[in-house]
Amino acid sequence: MRILLVEDDALLGDGIQKSLDHLGFTVDWMRDGKQGEAALAAEEYAAAVLDLGLPQQDGLSLLQSARNKGLRTPILILTARDSKLDKLKGFNLGADDYVIKPIDMEELAARLRALIRRSAGRASPRIVIGAVEIDPDTRQAWCNNKPVDFSAKEFAVLELLVQNAGRVLTRAQLEQSLYGWGDSADSNTIEVFIHHLRKKLGGDFIQTLRGIGYTVRRPE
Repeated sequence: MRILLVEDDALLGDGIQKSLDHLGFTVDWMRDGKQGEAALAAEEYAAAVLDLGLPQQDGLSLLQSARNKGLRTPILILTARDSKLDKLKGFNLGADDYVIKPIDMEELAARLRALIRRSAGRASPRIVIGAVEIDPDTRQAWCNNKPVDFSAKEFAVLELLVQNAGRVLTRAQLEQSLYGWGDSADSNTIEVFIHHLRKKLGGDFIQTLRGIGYTVRRPE
């Protein structure tokens, strides 16, 4: 899952990016509000984490701008400000959650997954499509009730396809979810991941629409 982090503290931002990457997220890290606003406008993120005390444009202004433009991306406010007034202002402007520094990284990851799950209209963390079941929170998967092991990138591709079951995703959309700004992928990287997934889950689980992309179809 690709998320946006907008945080001007270099040490904290680096720690969050590395920790969330280890926990299964792809993180684009922006250092000021203007960069964050441009990133939100240009990319599709599963969620965003905003600090409030940002240079160029503060977090609340960025939040308000995003909501005024109709952006529905789940947004979590990350800040040292813990007053009730600050929290209420953030929620009234459209924040979905609020975390006070210092941060527990596992809690932050769990809150992000819950926000993403709710934005997709799911109550349970587990997703079942036919004989395949995945748990994005624990990064586990099963096929015909038997556990299946995947690499981090394989699971990320599978998770995105399953979460968007019935929708065709292009190779570019899959790459954008897997790789942040400044990262690059070989031209056949997605095809390799799809090949590995089919070997483990069955050749018919992921369908190819030539010239368009890939999809997982819901059972009728």
